[in-house]
Order: sequence, then C-alpha cells, then structure tokens
Amino acid sequence: MKTISQLRKAIEASPARSAWDKGVKLYALEIIQELPADKEFYSSPADKKDLLNGADDWHQYSEGGCSLIYNQDIAERLCNPTEYKRTKEGQNPPNARETWLDVQARALYQASLLICRLAED
Repeated sequence: MKTISQLRKAIEASPARSAWDKGVKLYALEIIQELPADKEFYSSPADKKDLLNGADDWHQYSEGGCSLIYNQDIAERLCNPTEYKRTKEGQNPPNARETWLDVQARALYQASLLICRLAED
C-alpha cells in the first residue's frame, strides 16, 4: 500500500527502455494525476475502479476520450521511430487486427498493472 504521491515517485523511477514502456509509464502517470496525492492505494477492486474514472474497462476509457484521442498522438507516444514512420505517423492502422484506440487501451491496461504492482511493493 502506498499513497498516490509515493506511487507517482515509484512510477517515475521505474525503468523504461522501449518507446512502448515509456508510453505505458506516461499513461500510468496520467491515470493517477487526478487522484488526491494523500489517497492510499491498496490495489483493491474499488481502487482499480477509481483508476478507470467511471469507465467499465480500458477500451471504454480509451474510446471515451479519457486519454489521447488522435491516432497520431497515440502512435507518437507508443511507437519507436521506425514503427512511427511505417504507419505514416499514425495515419495507417497499427496492424491488421487493431485500431490505434485498441492499442492505447492495451497500453492503458498495462499502465494499470504497473500501478498495482508498484503499489504492492
């Protein structure tokens, strides 16, 4: 159990080498930014629901505009330079199975896992 302030410091200190990991780390910081700094986070179902900001799941969170809404912004955050160029700066879909909002939802889910893992350390 940690406070949101302690979680923020732990997220900032966590290593991130790849563009994807750096993006997930940014999403984690954004997810907790609206929570009070002195709030204690236990990784309980209620705390996890607080992270979703009223959405049912990370896909709804992503599509509901709670995070980035433009394909180019999502691609810029999550892609390495080669991938970013290959997708024409987010103009093309990331792959044959997903949209950029789907990719963002996956990153947001991983960000929530990062938050919960660091809260339990």
